[in-house]
Amino acid sequence: MTTATAAAAAPKTMKRVAAARFFAPLLKLRNGDFSAAVERVRQLPEIFYCRLGPRRVVYINDAALMEALLVKNHKHYHKDSGYDALRRVLGNGLLTSEDAFHLRQRRMIQPAFHKKRVDNYAACMVDYAERMARGWQDGSRLDIHHEMMNVTLSIIGKTMFNAEVGAEAARVSEALETVLRYSERYVINAVGNFFDMLPIESTRSVHHALATLDTEMYRIIDEHRASGKDTGDLLSMLLQAQYEDDGTGMSNEQLRDECITLFLAGHETTAIALSWTWYLLSQHPEIEARLHEELDAVLQGRSATAEDVERLAFTRRVFTESMRLYPPAFGFGRQAIRDNSLEGYAIRKGDNMVASPYMMQRLPQYFEQPDTFDPDRWLPERSAQLPKFAYFPFGGGVRKCVGEAFAWMEGILLVATVAQHWKMRLAPDARIAFDPKVTLRPRYGMPMFVEKR
Repeated sequence: MTTATAAAAAPKTMKRVAAARFFAPLLKLRNGDFSAAVERVRQLPEIFYCRLGPRRVVYINDAALMEALLVKNHKHYHKDSGYDALRRVLGNGLLTSEDAFHLRQRRMIQPAFHKKRVDNYAACMVDYAERMARGWQDGSRLDIHHEMMNVTLSIIGKTMFNAEVGAEAARVSEALETVLRYSERYVINAVGNFFDMLPIESTRSVHHALATLDTEMYRIIDEHRASGKDTGDLLSMLLQAQYEDDGTGMSNEQLRDECITLFLAGHETTAIALSWTWYLLSQHPEIEARLHEELDAVLQGRSATAEDVERLAFTRRVFTESMRLYPPAFGFGRQAIRDNSLEGYAIRKGDNMVASPYMMQRLPQYFEQPDTFDPDRWLPERSAQLPKFAYFPFGGGVRKCVGEAFAWMEGILLVATVAQHWKMRLAPDARIAFDPKVTLRPRYGMPMFVEKR
């Protein structure tokens, strides 16, 4: 082996950063302040590690390395222990399952989100958005985050279960909200198990919520299975789907896990993305005016349709840029299940890998003026050279969100439907901060005054 070849094959050196230097700014995240963490991450290398007891915590700060983690080397990693909390709620659904079983489930579920089927949901999305907006009064003060949670709940209830929100979907949503509120205590299994034995209010609430989730989901599944009809909803599609290898369908238990996973992803994350979109538009009236111009020109007063999604180019750029600045899934973790090389960096079995779309999507090496809300950065001529994993609000690789097409359509159609007739102004006393638990919720809601156009 030549000297040059040997040098090329040598592992790259990963810099160690003092745990206090990295983790100190992260403590402010719990209070809803990301600014210190963003500034710290911008000062650090493309990849580095900290010691946390006997474990290495490896942080990825580079698009090429992110692609290697999520795509090229994905077989060497599992979800980290932080997902144990979600497994208590979601079971063994797409978000929490691993390896061959996860791939089998994804292949089974993917056809439910093919474009033709998703396009059929457009009318439902617009209908519920119009119903919501018709109930508003000019000049009234509303918690827009609450409004977005309600309308996306209505949409997912109808498209997933063919159910009106007043019944099944509302009970499922309330139970999910309760369990997620206390999910952090299950990050360490021993701690969660200890709390589960205590006769305290939070434990009673969690147990009641989990029982409600099971009762509601199994009842809905049983009713759909008994009818034997395809009513056009996602659950009907999943009931008819068969595994390629043996021709069987999903058990009720697996349907329960997948439906709760899809319900959470299709309800909360879109509502959060929309809430931050309205906030950004309220702070940038010149961008809001351009949005209104496009809607007036394309829609000309009529309701939006699936065909309009491709025509509403600026609306899409607004929603894209909103998810760059405020991705609902703001961070995630992986754990190495075996030694491997990540683009030349030696990763050891047991290493905890940490990544954050929120941080990555604000790096100045990828985005000029990264803290500025600029939808035109997504014009083709400006975004063409952007590395693929500089922007990844839906994840990537085999773990990429299976309902991404559904989310894009819902986000664009809801922005178009509401902004066609309404403006929003942030209330002067509004407190804007994050509630970074599972998702990037606005901690104090999003109080706004709505104005009729």
